[in-house]
Amino acid sequence: MDRRTFVGGSAAAAASLTVRPAFAQDAYPSHAITVINPFPPGGASDVVTRPLAAVLEPIVKQPVVIETKAGAAGAVGAQVAASAKPDGYTLLSHITSISGFAEVDKLFSRPVKFTRADFIPIARFVADPCVLIVNDQQPYKTLQDLTDDAKKRPDQIIFSSSGLYGALHIPMALYMKAAGGLKFRHLPTNGGGPALTSFLGNNAQVLVSSVSACLAQIKAGKAKPLALFGANRTKALPDVPTMKELGYNVEYYLWVGMFAPKGTPQPVITYLRTVLKQAADTDTFKNAMTNLGQEVEYLDAPEFAKFWDADAARIEDAVRDIGRVQG
Repeated sequence: MDRRTFVGGSAAAAASLTVRPAFAQDAYPSHAITVINPFPPGGASDVVTRPLAAVLEPIVKQPVVIETKAGAAGAVGAQVAASAKPDGYTLLSHITSISGFAEVDKLFSRPVKFTRADFIPIARFVADPCVLIVNDQQPYKTLQDLTDDAKKRPDQIIFSSSGLYGALHIPMALYMKAAGGLKFRHLPTNGGGPALTSFLGNNAQVLVSSVSACLAQIKAGKAKPLALFGANRTKALPDVPTMKELGYNVEYYLWVGMFAPKGTPQPVITYLRTVLKQAADTDTFKNAMTNLGQEVEYLDAPEFAKFWDADAARIEDAVRDIGRVQG
């Protein structure tokens, strides 16, 4: 368990907050709130949740503790959160891949460990278009260069990911399918941070990453961006074309959202919606996201739930398209 605390946000915002629902004996929150991060440090969930927690603390006037529960492309932490007491003191920060775990279990005829119905979506903070990058030891200057070489050398170029059927495996699989069935070797890791480490060490030559997680490496010249997965180019990488511009009908975002276990009392959910919106609106959090190369794309609970339904349908389709693979 690790914790980041610093004085951020706005004292005025904290003072103006009046939504403090009382239930049982105590007003909520009466002690520390734990946010489960289901990935190792350095991934999209981690780099968004830490600055959020830092500005949330002075608003809720309690510690906000980040607890890392990594493994199985984010499934381990999600399962821990799904089983937690639904009292508002255990929350889950998760990403796009949360939508596909049940479908993966079905694909392998395994008991389904949890479903989307086990979580209450509270807020979405960012929706980061992914970017396909190659490391500085590779000769590729364009996506076409990479595609042509992959056709000539099937299963010889290695891509790393955050894990099988994880948020960084799915977009790579979509690209390989759209390019006519390319074959790369897959190096699954246990999170976006380890996937980036493998990529930088040339254990893998290709990686699809969120822009925020790899922008520093791009600026340092250690990674070269070849194509974006968003519908439009991003301000952080204005010279990088989209997959659609290059003729591939692929669109994919790595979003980060906050969830509570099902059964969490509605007054607690209402309170969390209020304080998370305040935290996301602070200049401190917005500046942290700008430094990562992205903008806050906030959705409150009703809009997030609607978005999640539609996005989950796309992710489930992608998992079925990938089919049963072992690595």
